[in-house]
Amino acid sequence: DMKEKEYFVQREVLDEIRLDEVAQKGTWSVKPTLGERVKESLRCSGPRLKHILLSWIPVLGWLPHYSFRENAIGDLISGCSVGIMHLPQGMAYALLASLRPVFGLYTSLYPVLVYFIFGTSRHISIGTFAVISIMIGSVTERLAPDSNFIVNGTNGTEIVNLDERDAYRVQIACSLTVLAGIFQILLGVVRFGFVVTYLSEPLVRGYTTGSACHVCVSQLKYLFGVAPSRFTGPLSLIYTLVDLCKLLPQTKVPELVVSLVALSVLIVVKEVNACYRQKLPLPIPIELIVIIAATIITHFCGLTDKYYIDVVGEIPSGLKAPRAPDATLFSKVLGDAFAVAIVGYAINISLGKTFALKHGYKVDSNQELVALGLSNTVGGFFQCYSVTSSLSRSLVQESTGGKTQVAGLISSIIVLITVLKIGSLFEDLPKAVLSTIVFVNLKGMFKQFMDVPSLWKTNKVDLLVWLVTFISTILLNLDLGLAVSIGFSMLTVIFRTQLPHYSILGNVPGTDLYLDIEKYKEAKEIPGIKIFRSSTTIYYTNAEMYLEVLQEKSGIEIGKLLTAKKKQQAKQKRKQEKEKKKAKKEEKKQRQGNGVALTLKETTANGLSKGRVNWAYQPDTTISESDSDTGCHGDDSITQVSHHSDEEKGKASGSGTHSIILDISTTSFVDSVTVKTLKNIFRDFGEVDLEIYLAGCQACVVEQLETAGFFSESIPKSRLFVTVHDAVLHILNKLGRKDFMLVIHPSLSGHLLLLS
Repeated sequence: DMKEKEYFVQREVLDEIRLDEVAQKGTWSVKPTLGERVKESLRCSGPRLKHILLSWIPVLGWLPHYSFRENAIGDLISGCSVGIMHLPQGMAYALLASLRPVFGLYTSLYPVLVYFIFGTSRHISIGTFAVISIMIGSVTERLAPDSNFIVNGTNGTEIVNLDERDAYRVQIACSLTVLAGIFQILLGVVRFGFVVTYLSEPLVRGYTTGSACHVCVSQLKYLFGVAPSRFTGPLSLIYTLVDLCKLLPQTKVPELVVSLVALSVLIVVKEVNACYRQKLPLPIPIELIVIIAATIITHFCGLTDKYYIDVVGEIPSGLKAPRAPDATLFSKVLGDAFAVAIVGYAINISLGKTFALKHGYKVDSNQELVALGLSNTVGGFFQCYSVTSSLSRSLVQESTGGKTQVAGLISSIIVLITVLKIGSLFEDLPKAVLSTIVFVNLKGMFKQFMDVPSLWKTNKVDLLVWLVTFISTILLNLDLGLAVSIGFSMLTVIFRTQLPHYSILGNVPGTDLYLDIEKYKEAKEIPGIKIFRSSTTIYYTNAEMYLEVLQEKSGIEIGKLLTAKKKQQAKQKRKQEKEKKKAKKEEKKQRQGNGVALTLKETTANGLSKGRVNWAYQPDTTISESDSDTGCHGDDSITQVSHHSDEEKGKASGSGTHSIILDISTTSFVDSVTVKTLKNIFRDFGEVDLEIYLAGCQACVVEQLETAGFFSESIPKSRLFVTVHDAVLHILNKLGRKDFMLVIHPSLSGHLLLLS
């Protein structure tokens, strides 16, 4: 059975020059020129116009083909379920953003309609979301703190002018939202949707978990009915927590009771919903039930007057006319707007892609950016704050049978009816109940703490990214924390390429496989040939290390060889110089002046007869002709080594190494530092009579090496081989060790026929 799976290959040994002939490397260009591409992009035709229209306004593509029989009932039910969720969540998350609850309702209305027209995901529910709300809240409270709106009340007391404060906070939130929307639209138009690929999954999950902690702390004040001081800047979360603990003795017991009752009911019913998900046709809309019950009890039992329970207050009915945002605020919220734009998009696209994968359709990442940007920009004019998709609502929308964004349309109709007619009935809703709704919805985010043990088992680097993101988000706040964590995740990539794994490869007898001799017992080094490989691309951050490890692993320390050679050379020179006359010395001095002008080419050609020297290694004060030849080249050589006798070479290279093969198949690009390093390796090892070969060069790398002027008389293209095995066979054939080749490769006598 195993015999069937063997294979025999009979071909000649291919170096780069021969490969180009055999495989017919083409120089023709397949890519259209810039002119042709511009022409193509400006061409206008009917189908092209239709395609552009459908890609920018996706609703035109799917709504005309909407199948009522298949989708209508599912969309209607899921639209109602999501709409019912929008009401409590919108009001609760508006408190997170430090705005009046009605603005949360507006935010659950307009952006959903815009996304219906421009979005490409069928299952996500756009609207208020905890992370974005808390980001907005941190900005509104920073720019419009209570202390800016203090007016003198009766009897010399100071009271905060809440109406003025709230109006200004709405302006800030709208300006930030419009700016974030503009950023998203611009990024989408210039096809910058890939930006979000830099936000790895551990980063997004760590960030949302950190945000959940911020959300939690911000809501504790409503739970206990206390009023802690406002803190901004790094560590504000810690200060707020400390302040809350100090204020605990002043807890309003009625508020706490309301919170605990609401919390326990919500948790129990949510768990019931989760357990009987399969059996229930619709999840129990417990959030709405709790809100209605709390409002009724508070109103008819007069709890506000008796126990001073903090309630939502007046909710204006009807819609407000759109108004332009205050552009003077743009400069103050620039950084925050960018952070909101990126985070909102990251959450949106990761959810969208999850559902798309599950249901087998595609989400266009650039169009999603545009859709989200338009939702934000249009919403900003209608007094909404920034939106993204919410996991809890999207799951309900999908699980209750929602097939398209028509469900979103229906949910916004429910919100619209509420805003127009029913909203004003919720005036006696306790804020504590809203904050318990926020708490219960954070469960999904806190579940992400389970990432830590699973990442610990699977990937420590990702775990580090997760933890750094989480900790920096908690300590440095949401905007700075995001910047730090993106920076850190970039660094992990750089460090991974900076600290690669280097290995010496050996041959598995009877095969053309070359494996790491430290990992595989059967892999045996071929005497006299060192095969060296790095696990990653060689570029400027690891080029120097590549060279050091190459010397270390091959046991050839060029610096020491040079010093030994220098001493010997100096002795010889002294003997010669004693024999010569003064007149000759005068001539020599004149010649020494011209010597510096020798070109690099000449020097390379003379490399065998004259040793070249790096001043750093010069042990003797005697300056000879050959020193002056190369003093000018000392800088760009790594360590200059001179030609020396065979006994010395035996000592130098330890095991009598005569050839080194650099397997650079893992290198995907070369920069100028790599080219210089490789040139220096060729030159310096060449001077110690070591032949250097490259193997496994990708075609694009060969082209880059050609462009960089790497190949020359001293480094011909014939030093590049297709595989390590080609290089080994070439070396053994060159040495005439055919007997040896048969020993190593009994199955490869075919190669020998071709070689000989």
